[in-house]
Amino acid sequence: MPDRHGPYRDCRFLLEVEEVAKAGFSRCRLPTSGSAVIEYREGTDPPTARKLGGLNEYGTLMLRYGITNDSIGLFEWRTLVEQGKLDTARRSIAVVLLDEEGNAGPRWELKNAWPARYHGPKLDALGEEVAIERLDIVTEGVERTA
Repeated sequence: MPDRHGPYRDCRFLLEVEEVAKAGFSRCRLPTSGSAVIEYREGTDPPTARKLGGLNEYGTLMLRYGITNDSIGLFEWRTLVEQGKLDTARRSIAVVLLDEEGNAGPRWELKNAWPARYHGPKLDALGEEVAIERLDIVTEGVERTA
């Protein structure tokens, strides 16, 4: 049994798209979360602006993965957006951190997520690198559970 007194490692994770697990990502950068700050002051207030909360903002989930025949499904997901089928492309997805034994740990659930940008691999006939694709996914909400 792994030692849960220490933190999780960042090298074992998987992505669930509509509750179907997808593994094989070499890098995953979770989206940031923040709120816009609106400064407001009335003429009779002290010379310091009040800070009011504005709209919530969520960054982009960035996925990098080596090209395989399996990764075609992610490219087809992006193709839905290019065809103007955004409502069909919206998905509930989760990034799940795994412990040393492969058991699910903390998870980040993204609401109404869809791929906003696809980056193809850099190809070099003299290179020895793995061909890496990147998918940038936007979301309308992030929730961390367990």
